[in-house]
Amino acid sequence: MLAVQVLGPIMAWRNDTALALGPPGRKAVFALLALAHGKPVTRAELVDALWGDRPPASAANIIHTHVKHLRQLLEPARGARSPSTTIPTVGDGYALDVPPDAVDAFRFRSLVARATSLAPDELREAADLLSQALALWHGRPLADVPLLAAHPGVATLAGEHRAALARYAELMTAVGAARDVLPALVEHVAAHGLDEAVHALLIRAYTAAGQRDRAFDTYHGMRRRLMDELGVGPGPDLTAAYLDALEETPVAGAAAPGEAPLASSGVNQLPGDVFGFTGRQAELAELGRVLTSERTGVPIVVVCGTAGVGKTALALHWAHRVRSDFPDGQLYVDLHGYDSRSPMAAEDALGRLLDGLGVTGTDVPVDPDQRAARYRAELADRRVLVVLDNASAVDQVRSLLPGASSCLVLVTSRSSLAGLVALHGAHRLDVDQLPEPDSLALLHTLIGERVRREPEAAAELVARCGRLPLALRIVAELAASRPASTLAELAGELADRRHRLRVLDTGDDARAAVRTVFSWSYEQLPPEVARAFRRLGLHPGPDVTPFALAALTGTDPDQARLSLEVLARNSLVRRVPGGRFVVHDLLLAYAEELAGEHDPAPERSAAVDRLLADHLATASAAMDLLYPVDRPHRPDLTVTPSPAFTTADAARAWLDAERSTLVALCRAAERDDRPGYVVDLADTLYRYLESGHYADASTIYGCASRAARRAGEDALLAVALTNLGALRRILGDYERAAGHLREAIRLHRRTGERRGLPRALSNLGVVQERLGEYEEAVSLQQEALDAHRRAGNRHGEAAALLNLGNAYSRPGHHHRAAEHLERALDLFRRLDDAGGQASALANLGDVCATLRRYPDAVRHLSRAREVFQHIDHRYGVAVTLSNLGNVHVRLGDWAQAHRCFTSAIQTFRDIGHRYGEASALNGLGEALRAAGRSDEALAAHADALRIATETGDQDEQDRARTALGSARRQA
Repeated sequence: MLAVQVLGPIMAWRNDTALALGPPGRKAVFALLALAHGKPVTRAELVDALWGDRPPASAANIIHTHVKHLRQLLEPARGARSPSTTIPTVGDGYALDVPPDAVDAFRFRSLVARATSLAPDELREAADLLSQALALWHGRPLADVPLLAAHPGVATLAGEHRAALARYAELMTAVGAARDVLPALVEHVAAHGLDEAVHALLIRAYTAAGQRDRAFDTYHGMRRRLMDELGVGPGPDLTAAYLDALEETPVAGAAAPGEAPLASSGVNQLPGDVFGFTGRQAELAELGRVLTSERTGVPIVVVCGTAGVGKTALALHWAHRVRSDFPDGQLYVDLHGYDSRSPMAAEDALGRLLDGLGVTGTDVPVDPDQRAARYRAELADRRVLVVLDNASAVDQVRSLLPGASSCLVLVTSRSSLAGLVALHGAHRLDVDQLPEPDSLALLHTLIGERVRREPEAAAELVARCGRLPLALRIVAELAASRPASTLAELAGELADRRHRLRVLDTGDDARAAVRTVFSWSYEQLPPEVARAFRRLGLHPGPDVTPFALAALTGTDPDQARLSLEVLARNSLVRRVPGGRFVVHDLLLAYAEELAGEHDPAPERSAAVDRLLADHLATASAAMDLLYPVDRPHRPDLTVTPSPAFTTADAARAWLDAERSTLVALCRAAERDDRPGYVVDLADTLYRYLESGHYADASTIYGCASRAARRAGEDALLAVALTNLGALRRILGDYERAAGHLREAIRLHRRTGERRGLPRALSNLGVVQERLGEYEEAVSLQQEALDAHRRAGNRHGEAAALLNLGNAYSRPGHHHRAAEHLERALDLFRRLDDAGGQASALANLGDVCATLRRYPDAVRHLSRAREVFQHIDHRYGVAVTLSNLGNVHVRLGDWAQAHRCFTSAIQTFRDIGHRYGEASALNGLGEALRAAGRSDEALAAHADALRIATETGDQDEQDRARTALGSARRQA
């Protein structure tokens, strides 16, 4: 079975397995076929959608190749000479022959049509259908195919989404559930800042929900923006919504008593409910009272109790019971507060929570305070349950608290977290051991009738386990694995073991009981599995893979996978999706304790060294596939990577899956004074991290710079600061970027390092160019070029020529810019670097346009775009589209210019490149003004000015201000 998603990033699944659709051009072909709903799409239509009126000579061959690869992907069992049934050739084109409901856009339209066909009095039923339809959307249609951003089919879908949302808002307001539609409207307003109709809908929904203050704030904010950016006042629809809010037009604000709420469309990050959950009726009732009590602030509950008492099980069981009370979502994060090696930092927890709210990649602020503010803003006006598991201190929780009283926070901790109670009004719920009847009931659920047959022995087992659910579950696994043994025999063994371990136990009886049960389970393990369990205590990441365990144990992945399966059967680890395993924090602490007792310190250190080396080697192998040009400059490694990769998609998938572990390894290496590892990993990953994972890049680069500075390693610190400066440059934080880069240059010169110096010089040159310091920019790029030549680095020389050409790209120097860019292009060709050639062509095309060499400009830019698309370089595609837009403006082709700029702007926003976004917005404004669309031009230039002012980009500020003056006069 094939399933296709176009309502968001283009995706396809065969029998629930995601398919790698390939480069952007292939995705675009597949998307066009999917949008056609089974109707044939001619080759001419495909060529026009992909290249417009300037297709390459090889366009037909490229289309044929894309279709061939798609057929192989979708029909792997089809014979080489058999005709395709999924993408058959139809006349002079192709069709996607799948059941209509295999494509989400068809299901969306069907649900909307059903909602529209209902009788006028069936409001609730229509709202339910529209809720289902809107839940199919995962972002802009074809969000990752910028080529088709302006395609009529995409524009039509976007319009249908807006119409469905508007009708849904009207229906929800009419049935008294306006509050439930607020999150969707707020999100839509954020994406359509100058759309008065959507703002009017939001104002009406706020009014209906009884939130008149927010209705007024929305109106006044929109009125100011219209005046500031367009020079106009609110239109009739917006004004009418405001007047209704002033008059408090009566609309019910809540569902009728007894009426079932609409199904939740929010995120659910909760782990599964605990099997066999037993008892805790009083605690569940108390949690229910907190939920229904009057709220003056954010309701917070601290579920506290000793280790292993079942705090997390209680919190999750209750959270699943009350999901319908939080229709906007349920968030969950394990803070690992009692992990001695790697408790989760608050900024990392915020990243996980924002991810659950749909804020990912470049949208996640790097600064921790800004990240917390974004988190609170996302939760405003939402009804979300936030579960913060395993917190050890108030400081770990404080920045994770929402600002909205509509949310509820559930914290579990071994500590009472008195600061939350005193300062934030938290309600504390103490959880004690299970009563004996509930303990026996849990044991019966887990192992069955043996409990009834041996009630006394079962009661003794309960007592030996201290009536702690975690211990009871492990004992139940042991009992199930030994069906021939009586419970009395098992209880006797446990009693004997507890007596022998008593002298080793410290703390209360509960801890003694847990340690006794752990030891009993641990000593049932085969020696190699027991050793694997001990090594888990050395792993700092949130989860573990067989490859990581193989590195820790010095075995092969198959043996490690077998060990993890045995540990899972004994309830000592838990499987999670993706072939990964997690360990309860108590068991992790026990594993670390055992490692300290049984494994000599040199062995433990060697195991950690192998883990770090394996991840560094695997990361390096992944980067070799993704960015082969940098291979000579990566650290020399002797370790064989695990796993090995055969495709770039597999390499990127591993980096994505392991990114949180790589961050944890960097933190651990910083703590353990291994600065060389942290700097090497940061230097290996920098191109991947800077492709959009800026928050994680900031963490890793920060670890590297702190570790190197503390160790007094100037050479390592220089590399770390260069990476940190390059990141700050991308983020538009030019002042801090310049500070990092100037210090890096000083250290590189002091240590005599030859590779890092020109890279730092070049990055600083780009910063100075953005700030309008053109002479210094040229000087820095020239120095970088000279340094690369002295070092014999031909690729570095080509990159420096490229940057030098860009530094000269200003009035009076364009001929010199073209000269340097042509030399860079020639050198990149000799080095067979496709990405470098495309960059040089893109910049050369822009200079040619300025020199009015328009045919050359179009030829260079079109070729650059083809190459960037082929290598899936999104930033490069956006740059070439923006530059092509400038050329089309000069040629008077306003429609083509508009199409190029809008696609470029969306891509720049997706990847977080703020200079590119500002430049493309200015270009769009110029195209709109030339076409006589002055109001839209004002909005584009105003957005460009705002971004350029925030980043300090002097050239784009000047360009926007000049254009705004002209556009306002024309308006």
